[in-house]
Amino acid sequence: MKIRMLGRGEEKFWDAYVLKHPKSTLCHLAGWRRVIEHTYGHKSYYLIAEDEQCNSEIKIVGILPLIHINSLLFGNTLVSMPFLNYGGLLTDDEKTEILLLEEARRLGRDLRIKSIELRQIQPISWTDGQGAEAVLGAKIPEPMTHKVRMVLNLPESSAMLFESFKSKLRSQIRKPQKEGLVAFMGGAELLGEYYHVFSVNMRDLGSPVHSKKLFENILKEFGESAKLGVVKYNGVATASGLIFCFRDLVEIIWASSLREYNNLSPNMLLYWSFLEYVTDAGYKCFDFGRSTPEEGTYRFKEQWGAKPTSLHWYHIAPSQRPHAQTTCGDVNQLRQRGEIVWQKTPLFVANLIGPMIRKQIPL
Repeated sequence: MKIRMLGRGEEKFWDAYVLKHPKSTLCHLAGWRRVIEHTYGHKSYYLIAEDEQCNSEIKIVGILPLIHINSLLFGNTLVSMPFLNYGGLLTDDEKTEILLLEEARRLGRDLRIKSIELRQIQPISWTDGQGAEAVLGAKIPEPMTHKVRMVLNLPESSAMLFESFKSKLRSQIRKPQKEGLVAFMGGAELLGEYYHVFSVNMRDLGSPVHSKKLFENILKEFGESAKLGVVKYNGVATASGLIFCFRDLVEIIWASSLREYNNLSPNMLLYWSFLEYVTDAGYKCFDFGRSTPEEGTYRFKEQWGAKPTSLHWYHIAPSQRPHAQTTCGDVNQLRQRGEIVWQKTPLFVANLIGPMIRKQIPL
């Protein structure tokens, strides 16, 4: 077996492997390398494990996408995958996982990084007990499992889905429709309105906003697989979101709404419009993304019927020296202080400076 970097022009082989692997996610697709590089300039290291005994052109048996982010706040890291919910190792067997992780740690030592972050949907089984120390010469820390993935299984039609909701939820969906709000779905033609809602919401939350170029590059790279939704009231955009279609699953990414229209519940119409569209299009699952149990976003997703499963985020040191992780308390203190300042920033300043800060934050 040979471990090497994915070459330019070989993305079709990478994606073919991703599309056939039962545990892959949209975050494993090769197009994210181009999106992140073209938006923020971060260097990527896409590792592949190749079966050298195979006579075909390329026989991939495992992959590990890594993005190098050298952040003042989070330090010098390799992340799989930054800005997204998932990523990590994707292989045919345990041996290939070990070889890919060994190569990632060697790369990490060359880059002098402090940690490798793997956003796994499922735990890496061979890291239990002393297994990792025996094969890698280093102990793998227990994964962080404080976040969950929220997924809703979809019925055959949107009518069946609507009838499955509790009466309170159905009333919340009908309310914005009665108030005259209208949902639109499309692509680049909605980007201006989508980004306005998104950037205002991020500023109001006290969070630096992603660059508009990120969404331009997503729509350009993934075409019909990525769609924007915008809810308008009297012609004004009040809520917006982005969904990504991958095999039989759809994930919603970066949804927002404007606070001054909360009484009209535009967010309820936005989510219902997406759910109605993807259910009738034949998709089987709707992924609401990651949440912290019992927080507001968790309860919002739970009311639609989404079920939680724990995520497993690993922070692995490239050398034998243990990596001292930043505690949640440290991160929360810094975040809370920054939020207070950022909420008072004029929008045009936030949109100008925000992307320069946001590119350094892998979350």
